Amino acid sequence: MDSVLLSTAYLPNILYLKAVTSYDNIAIESHEHFIKQTYRNRCEILGANGKQTLSIPLIKQADKEIISQKRISYAEKWQKQHWRSISSAYKNSPYFEYFEDDFKHFYENQFEFLLDYNTQILNTILKIVRIKKSIQLTTEYQAQYKELKDYRNLSNLKTETFIQFKPYYQVFSDKHGFVPALSCIDSLFNIGLDTLRL
Repeated sequence: MDSVLLSTAYLPNILYLKAVTSYDNIAIESHEHFIKQTYRNRCEILGANGKQTLSIPLIKQADKEIISQKRISYAEKWQKQHWRSISSAYKNSPYFEYFEDDFKHFYENQFEFLLDYNTQILNTILKIVRIKKSIQLTTEYQAQYKELKDYRNLSNLKTETFIQFKPYYQVFSDKHGFVPALSCIDSLFNIGLDTLRL
């Protein structure tokens, strides 16, 4: 059985989803140090004004924190802002009404830890695309793994720079052209289950 190792990601992009759907077993890194300015706590969507970054605020407890210990901050009303941005960007997309309820509760209920939040979102995405996968969390940090395909860098920004993306319909493509490497909710809301063909 093929296995892949990924870092956690908030509403992961198409590259990440492709990696998840291409392997039998998924391991999510739960013992790495949290890295700022990555897709671990942010994603990108396409709205009327172009590409927009949504970032989950986190509570800082120490300089070097293990990803599984990173707590989400609710000092700001980020959930309301994120859902408003998502709804505004995709309310006119063909599949928004089909999948809206699958995601909405993530912006109405509070989750303590970022890793748990992201993992539940990933499980929801897999349920939507009707793919059953075994997702496990790592039990320790290792710089290298022999038995796993290591794609932890997919959660880093700019990983997609040299990847060719197959264009698909986007609500605002007439205004901004095709914008690649967005969160997979962009393709889910715009082309539904055809996301798996990208």
